[in-house]
Amino acid sequence: MLFSCKPAKPINSDAEMEKNAVENDLKGKKVIVTGAQQTFVYLPTLLSKNVAIVANQTSVIFKGGTQHYTHLVDSLLSLNIAIKKVFSPEHGFRGTADASEFIKDGVDTKTGVPIVSLYGNNKKPTQEQLQGIDVVIFDIQDVGVRFYTYISTLHYVMEACAEAGIPVLVLDRPNPNGHYIDGPTLEMEHKSFVGMHPVPLVYGMTIGEYARMINGENWLNTPQKCNLTVIPLKNYTHKSLYRLPIRPSPNLPNDVAINLYPSLGFFEGTTINAGRGTEFQFQRYGAPFFPENDFSYTPQPNFGSKHPKHEGKLCYGVDLADTDRLSKVNINWLIDAYKKTLASETFFGASFTIHAGNTNLEQQLKDQISAKKIRESWQHDIHSFKKIREKYLLYD
Repeated sequence: MLFSCKPAKPINSDAEMEKNAVENDLKGKKVIVTGAQQTFVYLPTLLSKNVAIVANQTSVIFKGGTQHYTHLVDSLLSLNIAIKKVFSPEHGFRGTADASEFIKDGVDTKTGVPIVSLYGNNKKPTQEQLQGIDVVIFDIQDVGVRFYTYISTLHYVMEACAEAGIPVLVLDRPNPNGHYIDGPTLEMEHKSFVGMHPVPLVYGMTIGEYARMINGENWLNTPQKCNLTVIPLKNYTHKSLYRLPIRPSPNLPNDVAINLYPSLGFFEGTTINAGRGTEFQFQRYGAPFFPENDFSYTPQPNFGSKHPKHEGKLCYGVDLADTDRLSKVNINWLIDAYKKTLASETFFGASFTIHAGNTNLEQQLKDQISAKKIRESWQHDIHSFKKIREKYLLYD
């Protein structure tokens, strides 16, 4: 079912109310206002247009705080904007699929809008899928980590739209890890969907700023640039503390997990369990072959992890749930896990290199290089990246 473009409600109705709500939020307060909330800014560009939206469960418009919200698709449909289809990233439109799980195309049961998966074999919208579309909206909450695949989806959407001559509208959202830049920088010979650009693991940019960088650095595999517009945030800086009201993916359940994800995400490329199969994903790590200690857990199938590493096996490990907020990548935990892995056990998996973005980190661990020396090896590339990053920033 495709929605026809009915006459839109007057701009001075729902959109005007939204504008007044945003202005009231800004009066005397430092409330962060997302791009999606500013319907009065971008709604006029959508009138009489056929629209596609790249969205998931985080694509919402908050109403009077973060406890009340409506989905962007629902909100725009209520304004009679012609939403022709939704493109969904990894984890699906409603955000319930496992990491790396194949996502099928379908129809949203609530709205009847067709859903096209951008994960699995179809990571880039085809020209056929974009046929008849006048504008594509990208509105997904990122967490500011290179191996989080939503920025790869952003790249492919921008590339496909550049080829088709379709404008892209990015509704910006805060980066909960936007307060620092750290980690190894991707070497392009290790490019994959888990990392497509020569950036440090933690890059300190919002999704809107990152889109500007993709365009400006000519990273799209097309001679054309994307016709890109970013609706910026209000009252945001890179030092802003922002608590995500909706989990951005099944295994990032809270602020602690999101903050620890850059450091513990390396374990995705190893045989070490990083909390999947528990209620404390990316807040602990362990394995059955670690030395016995006072902390243990047994991974079991659950929401977002149908078959976690070491399923049903008692794992000894380290509990990080009470860790203070990090402003750097903690490489000590990876070193600790490597040292605790018995010589008879395998530590590195096939994807470790693409998670690290280079082969250096694996060799540094094997050579028992100190955390200080490993961190020092990152600094030259981080310094170079900061010069590139500076050109595309929208916020202090």
